[in-house]
Amino acid sequence: MGSARRGYRGAVSPFTRVVALTAVAAGAVAALAVGLAAVQSDPVGVAERRTEPRSGAPPLTLELGVRGDDEALALRRAAALYADGKRLEAGRTFARFRSLEAKVGRALSAWPEDTVDRLNRLAGLHPQRAVVQLNLGLALFWARLAGAEDAWRAAAESEPDTPYAVAAGNLLHPEYAPGLPVFVTTVPIPNGRDSLSPADQLERLRLGAGAGVAGKLLYGVALQRLGRQRSAQRVFAAAARAEPANAEAQVAAAVARFDKARPAESFSRLGPLTRRFPGRATVRFHLGLLLLWSGEVAEARTQLLRATTTEPRSVLARQARRYLDELDAAGVG
Repeated sequence: MGSARRGYRGAVSPFTRVVALTAVAAGAVAALAVGLAAVQSDPVGVAERRTEPRSGAPPLTLELGVRGDDEALALRRAAALYADGKRLEAGRTFARFRSLEAKVGRALSAWPEDTVDRLNRLAGLHPQRAVVQLNLGLALFWARLAGAEDAWRAAAESEPDTPYAVAAGNLLHPEYAPGLPVFVTTVPIPNGRDSLSPADQLERLRLGAGAGVAGKLLYGVALQRLGRQRSAQRVFAAAARAEPANAEAQVAAAVARFDKARPAESFSRLGPLTRRFPGRATVRFHLGLLLLWSGEVAEARTQLLRATTTEPRSVLARQARRYLDELDAAGVG
């Protein structure tokens, strides 16, 4: 892994900036992009050679999904205070609650006093909880102590259907764009959602997934945006089984299998769809999207150009042109 542990801010590649401009990622993923610029050339493996921790404090990552209860609102406010450098105030708020998320927040708010020890104790009590392992890894990394990568791998493996796993993937595989590619569907979004809470919106989409493939695609996209990649994978796979001739369902099932540790899982399924659905822009567009995520800019440009000519009046053709415009503006590919 070595020097690949470079910061997203200030050392980000052009293709990553392009993806970031147009892609929707989970909140936890975005939070991890903050504050890592100081580690551009500092390999994790040599952490034990230093005694002084890195400047500032490690980023705190708490993902509360669509929760809207009082505790969730308070924890979000505390996390915002922490991000603003007001760790003492954040710690007071975290101390009011007994949830694991609050305990993680309180441990980091005490940085650097006892933070690593507290998180290590929490990891011992909750070894299968990704929120602990991810933040423990960040604390170890900031303290220049060994074990950060092991903690991030534990986060990815213990709860793979969470945004914490997505965030761990960012740290373990910084050669890819942050987050995971989200399937872009042409299914129109139903009206009347604006008046609903996020939790109610998600529930409505869940119920709609039982009505047909269109509902499954919308629900799967929502799950992806919440960092629940494995759940989205199952929903998209059900859509693909229900309608084998539906190009969007087949492409969605392939895209949802994208894994930075095993990218072939997705490419091996998406590639053959270019022959099966030669007249559908969704195949070329999403193949270009995955290539862009993987840093294969020249080939991504080729596929995106094909998407603009396959169905030139489609929503996906317009989206492909946006990506191409951003690539041109960045001067890459």
